[in-house]
Amino acid sequence: MANCYISGSYIASLHPFVPRKPSPSSSRFPNLITCSSSSSISQFNKEKEKSRNTNRMFMLGFGYVAQFFAKELKKDNNWEIIGTCTSTMKKKKLEDMGFDVQLFDAHDKELRSLTSLVDATHLLVSIPPVVGLGDPVLYQHRDLLQSQLCNGTLQWLCYLSSTSVYGECGGAWVDEDYPVIPTSSSAKSRLVAEKGWLGLCHDLGLSLQVFRLGGIYGPGRSALDTIMKHGSLTESQRMRAIKQYTSRVHVADICQALKASIGTSLPGRIYNIVDDDPASRAEVFAFAQTLIEKKWPGKMKHSTFMSGSVGPQKILQGEKRVSNARLKDELGVKLIHPTYRSGLGSIIESIDRTGPGPGPRHEISRISESPSARAFLICEVGLRNSLREERQYVATHINGSETGLATDGSISMMNK
Repeated sequence: MANCYISGSYIASLHPFVPRKPSPSSSRFPNLITCSSSSSISQFNKEKEKSRNTNRMFMLGFGYVAQFFAKELKKDNNWEIIGTCTSTMKKKKLEDMGFDVQLFDAHDKELRSLTSLVDATHLLVSIPPVVGLGDPVLYQHRDLLQSQLCNGTLQWLCYLSSTSVYGECGGAWVDEDYPVIPTSSSAKSRLVAEKGWLGLCHDLGLSLQVFRLGGIYGPGRSALDTIMKHGSLTESQRMRAIKQYTSRVHVADICQALKASIGTSLPGRIYNIVDDDPASRAEVFAFAQTLIEKKWPGKMKHSTFMSGSVGPQKILQGEKRVSNARLKDELGVKLIHPTYRSGLGSIIESIDRTGPGPGPRHEISRISESPSARAFLICEVGLRNSLREERQYVATHINGSETGLATDGSISMMNK
């Protein structure tokens, strides 16, 4: 049996019905009569309903956190995910991992890499700030972003910021209402980006979730990895190592906070995303060293990662203890890794017992059968060179010769 419709209205059921080949003149009156089988209509309705129920996540910036989060969302078939990056090398590597990635070109006035943003139901902004500009995309393309986001499709928008915006607090406990007085140039740029996105969302009548992240760690990106690579700390890292308090958070807890935010109907808010223990970096590295020596007795020489010194006038810069009470009370998040001990313990358990290798790429061969640990550690290793390429891209294509790009790693989310 075939169902016949004229201009979308049901007319009759014809049994049997054999459509005649349309005459040339019929092309002047398209879609007046449409015939299709019941099974075709049913399939069409299913596809339409599936499209209506599908969430579309657009990730502006596809760094460490965004990749981990995308991996989590892909476990649910109800998500379509697309992200952006500025490096062709990184784009290829991410596509090889199964991600849909658009190459961002700052010189493209139409910003065609953001075309899919029109259909996005969710937007995660994880682009590092640029010193002197704030968010580079918002700085150059605010009007275009506004036109892309004004159609009412977007249901959720989150900007990944940093606890560095609080600046020097004398070791006090700070919550989201604490005054923000950033001291470093990268922290000041982070705050400019925050205010830029808050302003855009205000103009569009959208709610914005701002996540102020502590120091991010996880598989392939932790004190364990630094020690096992026999790496030495930069001056800024040694400065953080001397601090009495350092807030941090495992990437898995960032992801569950993002999920909780998506699932809530609360209006736009600022949340500190940190664990319960703002321990010093020296304490964390000492614990990591103990874990390594316990798992591989005699295979590691005592690390010299804490060697070097900094002037006493810089020791207290940025001292603070960051509260996560709002994260728990309003989003109902129960941390997977409430302390660095839990987080580092889970990371070292994902490493097999072959022991530390000689070079920076040894970690791939040591990963156990944990799929998430393996995937992100491989990505972390494979994208090291492309990070340098992205920094050069931003310096050349966005900053130009006027402002320049900070060489202290300010393009990284790790500046806390």
